[in-house]
Amino acid sequence: MVLAMPNMIDIQWPDGQSAALSTLWLRDNCPCSDCRVTQTQEKRFHIASVPLDYSPDLTEVDAEQLVIRWPEGHESRYPREFLMGCAQPIKQDWQPWREDFLPQYVDYSGFLSDDRTAMKAIQAFLKDGVIVIKNAPQVVNTLEGLASRLGPVRELLFERIHNVQVDPKGYNVAHTNLPLPPHNDFASYSWPPSVQALHMLVNEAEGGRSTLLDGWAALDAFRSQFPEEFATLCRVTVPFREFDDNNETFTTAPMIQLDPSGNVALFRYSNQLMQPLNPLSADTADFYHAYHVLSQQLFDTPFQCRFRLDGGQIIVAASHRVLHGREAIETAGKRHLQDAYFEHDNVRNLLTVLKRKNG
Repeated sequence: MVLAMPNMIDIQWPDGQSAALSTLWLRDNCPCSDCRVTQTQEKRFHIASVPLDYSPDLTEVDAEQLVIRWPEGHESRYPREFLMGCAQPIKQDWQPWREDFLPQYVDYSGFLSDDRTAMKAIQAFLKDGVIVIKNAPQVVNTLEGLASRLGPVRELLFERIHNVQVDPKGYNVAHTNLPLPPHNDFASYSWPPSVQALHMLVNEAEGGRSTLLDGWAALDAFRSQFPEEFATLCRVTVPFREFDDNNETFTTAPMIQLDPSGNVALFRYSNQLMQPLNPLSADTADFYHAYHVLSQQLFDTPFQCRFRLDGGQIIVAASHRVLHGREAIETAGKRHLQDAYFEHDNVRNLLTVLKRKNG
């Protein structure tokens, strides 16, 4: 049975289930070959070609499908499976870290040459936000080779492949032997890179253990305990700047960005790149209260791990979620790390392609 309402139809399936559907949505999503380009599955029909009060002339429903005849005589057939599939929400495929969390390790050659190894590794990356690739060549620009699995290297200012060594002329605190608190890189970009790969070429120094922190898990706990402070960090914009003699990157954005469903989508956190807020703004005191509470929680969160990154190992981190840092470097032994950036969309795409390719 189908009941007509203004701009809607209410379907009553024979088994008693019901669904209220927009008539414009139905017309826009007709799956027939007249309304879609068969070769590409893209829409041929355009919603602008019908009036706002568009409604069907005839509707029929049985256990398997909904059939609609439109005023111009066009007939649309919607399988029930199609309608129910479109109603399924797309969920974030991630899990918060346990207190004993350590990232999964995957062999470099297997990751690049074996599709099933790559699929398992990418699934772990999407779930945990990080993996470590081991037995990688200890030669410069090895990260370029990951493009076949992670997608193209994202070009950024400063360096395409960024070298991190103790350097008295370096433009960033990473070029010192000081500890690096948890952060994500390029908070000074309006859209920071969403995947970072950090390749340790050689590590003969003492100290400098790598630290990783599950920012989304920490924010979930913070949101539950301090909802008003969480809302403040979603609302108040913060200036971030990174620069050297030849480059300048600057943006203002909230530390926490939510998706339309209210889930955390981007955590922008960098003590190094954060610039002074307007001291006369009414929001500044509220922001600093929330920022202080969050920062204390981050330094005491159970959602973190510490480990030594040895030569030939590569951390691949979802950098809108996972914060990274290091402990102080205690000795002057040779320590050379390179990092490069990729995009999360491309990594997820590869998993889809590999699943399709391998059945």
